Amino acid sequence: MPTDLRRPHRTFTIRQLCLEFKCTPRALRFYEDKGLLAPARDGMNRVYSYKDRARLQMILQGKRVGLALAEIGEILDLYEVDDGGAQQAAKCLRKFRERIMALENQKLDIDGAIEQLKVGCEAMEKRLAETRPDLLPRAEAYDQVLRHRLDGVEHSTAK
Repeated sequence: MPTDLRRPHRTFTIRQLCLEFKCTPRALRFYEDKGLLAPARDGMNRVYSYKDRARLQMILQGKRVGLALAEIGEILDLYEVDDGGAQQAAKCLRKFRERIMALENQKLDIDGAIEQLKVGCEAMEKRLAETRPDLLPRAEAYDQVLRHRLDGVEHSTAK
């Protein structure tokens, strides 16, 4: 007898999903208000199905890559279409490619901004070296503090 690996009859509490996905009950209720999740009720308690769990996973993955909740909703709605997931896959592919293009453009903008800042830093260092070299060590110390913060080292340990 084959086993259904998806275990469709298993249910989850709001606490279980929050712990598993590291989110808040407020977030789950928000997704429910937006129509992205529709848990069953057992009195006042929400009972999430395996399908709700999968939808939550897709919501969080979509948010992580920058999709809007409306876009995520469009993708989730296509799950119900009886075509073996073809329309959902096509919609995902379109949205993912659009997001890749947006992120690549954003990366170019960020790389350009970083380059401009580096040029600015070099110009300021040169100017300080010529006019007030006594201020340069402070600028280097500031740079070191920033690097430590970016590396996750506490300010108090950076000297």
